[in-house]
Amino acid sequence: MRAIWKGSISFGLVSIPVALVNASRQEELKFRLLRQKDLSPVNYKRVAEVDGREVPWGEIVKGYEYEKGKFVVLREEDFKRVDLEATDTIDIVDFVDLAEINPIYFYRPYYLQAGKGGAPAYQLLRQVLASTNKVGIAKVIIRTRQHLAAVKANGDLLVLDLMRFEDELVSPREVAKPEGKSLGAKAVKMATTLVEQMSEEWDPSRYTDDYRSALMKLIGKKVRGGGKALPDKSKTKPATNVIDLASVLEESLAGSTPRKPAKKAKGKASKARARKAA
Repeated sequence: MRAIWKGSISFGLVSIPVALVNASRQEELKFRLLRQKDLSPVNYKRVAEVDGREVPWGEIVKGYEYEKGKFVVLREEDFKRVDLEATDTIDIVDFVDLAEINPIYFYRPYYLQAGKGGAPAYQLLRQVLASTNKVGIAKVIIRTRQHLAAVKANGDLLVLDLMRFEDELVSPREVAKPEGKSLGAKAVKMATTLVEQMSEEWDPSRYTDDYRSALMKLIGKKVRGGGKALPDKSKTKPATNVIDLASVLEESLAGSTPRKPAKKAKGKASKARARKAA
């Protein structure tokens, strides 16, 4: 697989040559905007708000809106002035327990591939991270933007997981908390039993994108039918009424087949990680 970035992992006086390789795929379907009467593709135009006229690329600049309707223009030389050093280094600044990091901070994984001569140090770092259950918190510049990232052990490989900076996350205090009385010990017990009955060992191959598959199936039918509209047979599940939650839980338990209990997480770190994820 082609590397999208090459550089090194640096911590203390250690430097490990690595290459960054995508660990995920973008599976979104792409659609074109068409004119209904003749299915002619519709293109986007760059137009100025003030007069509606189209603006050629040569007349477009980048501006930062510091007040409503007021902008300061930034040119390429301005971006170069604030260019940061060590653009080819994943600079680890701290090692922290993985269990201490809320999963909401992580958002995009990459595989780290050992560079020429870097295999021994690469394997050593991977082994130490795996045995201590720690991650290296680093800063790295990819495509002109600085990212916070975590260097993790993942099987036989190291993974670089890009992270959000704290100020990029909305504070939980800004989200309304659920109010109302607890549903009681009986409801908690039934819900716990239902969760246990539905528990499985983690197997990512069990989960597929049903919406994408159904959409591709629909597209195939339309292609074979000459693009004609198909009858709407969609069904929407109604939301559970909170008042009926106890009866819904009882019905769910009655219809749920007990499964093999999932293996319990081993060690304090695994338990802590589970609490964090919850």
